[in-house]
Amino acid sequence: MQLTGDQHLLKTLNRMAIVRRLSAHPGQSRAALAEALMLTKSTVSGLVRELIDEGWLLEREVVATGELGRRPTPLFIHQGRLVLLGAEVGVDGVHAIATSLTGDILARLRSPLDAGHDAHAALARLARLLLQLQAPLDGASQRVVGIGVGLPGGVDEPSGHLHFAPNLGWRDLPAARLLAGHLRGTALQAAPLYLQNEADAAVIGELEFAAERRPDPLVYLSLGLGVGAGVVVEDRLLTGARGLAGEVGHTTLQLDGPACSCGRLGCAEALVGFRAMLPADAAGAGLAEVQRRLADAPADTAAAIARAGRYLGMLLGNLCAAYDPGSIVLGGPAVELGATLLQPAFQMLERHAGAAGLRPPLVTVSRFGADAVAVGAAALARYRLTRPLIAASRLAAAA
Repeated sequence: MQLTGDQHLLKTLNRMAIVRRLSAHPGQSRAALAEALMLTKSTVSGLVRELIDEGWLLEREVVATGELGRRPTPLFIHQGRLVLLGAEVGVDGVHAIATSLTGDILARLRSPLDAGHDAHAALARLARLLLQLQAPLDGASQRVVGIGVGLPGGVDEPSGHLHFAPNLGWRDLPAARLLAGHLRGTALQAAPLYLQNEADAAVIGELEFAAERRPDPLVYLSLGLGVGAGVVVEDRLLTGARGLAGEVGHTTLQLDGPACSCGRLGCAEALVGFRAMLPADAAGAGLAEVQRRLADAPADTAAAIARAGRYLGMLLGNLCAAYDPGSIVLGGPAVELGATLLQPAFQMLERHAGAAGLRPPLVTVSRFGADAVAVGAAALARYRLTRPLIAASRLAAAA
């Protein structure tokens, strides 16, 4: 039985190695794949045939060049048959998307949450959005192969358990079990389901779907009402012993500073997030309210945003000291404030690095914009499906 299991795992690894190779280097032939992956041509041919039949790959006709001899047939990831679903559950509502295997967005839906942020109602609403995205698919030729969800708090991915989402007031929530319950008996019942912290999901999106390979380690910093980070080291997501790694919004930047949603004082979230940019009596604490006040009281609001930017620069400096990143990607709604927030941050980061005689890492803004977490959640599903050895070791560690 062990031999059979080992053979099955080896076959799965080889199949997904082909998928990942063609994701990074589209248009390769069977012979080129065999050479790159150090597999026999017959093994690759058999696996490619399966992957084509299942909808992972397609082959295209070779353009005639006038050269003699048989020309190799190029292979590509199929863009239309297999679909990933990704979703973000946030303070403002639920955002769900459908993507191709390479991250092209096929459809998107949004729905607000009720004012009380009831967890069960929110997950029921998420299930409805996912089913609405699945409904138009042609079941004969299209199917959902994985679902990912990004949540605003610490998540233990193997169990799908949410530890604490302070801005939603959710604590100790069996989120995966509840969502799976809402999908039971539907067309999505059998689709693998993966839940992760929102910033962790977003950093996987930058790893899986970015146009270019980013220097390692890769850090994604999510900026909005909350602040969080996702870290990838050598293609592996750094989650920590309990899934709480990256909760940098609740690291202390100022002793006896302003109160944070987590109950502590002087957290990065309280100094960098939207609440830090608004007076205490502000009606809301989202991007729209910050932008409205920036228009109504530009001097005071711009000064508050710049102050938050300087603390952001301090936080970036701390991330550099902790992780020595090759690249940092900024995402979340706050990046839409542009230079008002980011210029003071970059200046502070330059000062922080220069004082130690170091060059700061490459810092960019996510190209996925407001879709970064939802796209990242879809990417999380692809990441787990196509890296079975990493998924297996993660699950085994939690057993």
